[in-house]
Amino acid sequence: MKKQTTVEDATDAALFRLGASEGGRARARKLTPEERSEIARRAAEARWSDSSDLMRARYTGALVIGEIELECAVLDDGTRLIAQGTMLTALGRAKSMGRRGDAAPFVSASNLQEFIAPGLQEQLEPITYKIPGQRFAGTGYRAEALPAVCDVYLAARRANALLPSQMATADAAETLIRSLAKVGIIALVDEATGYQAERARDELQRLVEKFVSEDFRPWVRVFPDAFFSEIYRLYGWEYKPGQTKHPNYVGKFINGYIYQQLPEGVADELRRVNPRRPSGWRARKHHQHLTVDTGNIALDRQIMTITTLMQVSQDLDEFKTLFARKFPGEAGRKVLRVVVDEHDEVQTLFELEAPPQPA
Repeated sequence: MKKQTTVEDATDAALFRLGASEGGRARARKLTPEERSEIARRAAEARWSDSSDLMRARYTGALVIGEIELECAVLDDGTRLIAQGTMLTALGRAKSMGRRGDAAPFVSASNLQEFIAPGLQEQLEPITYKIPGQRFAGTGYRAEALPAVCDVYLAARRANALLPSQMATADAAETLIRSLAKVGIIALVDEATGYQAERARDELQRLVEKFVSEDFRPWVRVFPDAFFSEIYRLYGWEYKPGQTKHPNYVGKFINGYIYQQLPEGVADELRRVNPRRPSGWRARKHHQHLTVDTGNIALDRQIMTITTLMQVSQDLDEFKTLFARKFPGEAGRKVLRVVVDEHDEVQTLFELEAPPQPA
């Protein structure tokens, strides 16, 4: 008869793989069950993160429905996923219920089995995948499984088959299924009529208008001496504190590492409202056209980030490496925010995060 593996056995094995001594494993046996489980979980994550045969998340983003946020990913093969933790939270369950490699815990109860549609269990096989820029792998479920899981709880509720502890999940499922249905029909109409592309342009324009103004503010100093001194250091130039004239390449540096890193469309709009004159120079500095409450704040944050990256870099190559890690060159993380008001009207808004690095 095969011996059943206990949590203690799994923890010992995990610690052995992590190189813990016999004394360390003995001390681990005195830990609480929660602490032992956490050690075993971290070891499993480390093993998954070292695996080279996992699919990669080519695109990542978030779908926000009311107060619920679903982290999403699209893998190299086109598989659409919802991250395990956020799917659990959306259904009113604790994130700790899900462990890497476990079957979906939200449909494992025996009273739900008769309401599970054929093929749903296969859709709920957890998928482990690589997330660019993160050390550990992620786990998720196929996106199309979420409405099917909601249907399970709603069917069980109609049959009065739910336990009291499952009613909150059924309420969350009802909210999700109503919102997803409304968003789905809006997307289908937009695609059928060709409005989808125009809507994307309108949403992008609304975002840009939050950052850029046709009017301009008086010039004030926004780039600190430390910013310029670090540029000069990395390029091997002599810098004199307080100097206001810089090599032409400094302007290209500011455009590429500062303005191009603001949300998509902002740099283009700045060039439109502040074009070059026949002399080749612009009438004003770009930052004079940034809005006080949004654009200027984003600019200050970007300047601080780039200055810090330069300060911790020994040379130009290291700075470029750190910059590429901080601002991945892919399309960036997009957040689709879905708002359902008191009249059951649905509004959607794309927000852009981590825009692409300059060419």
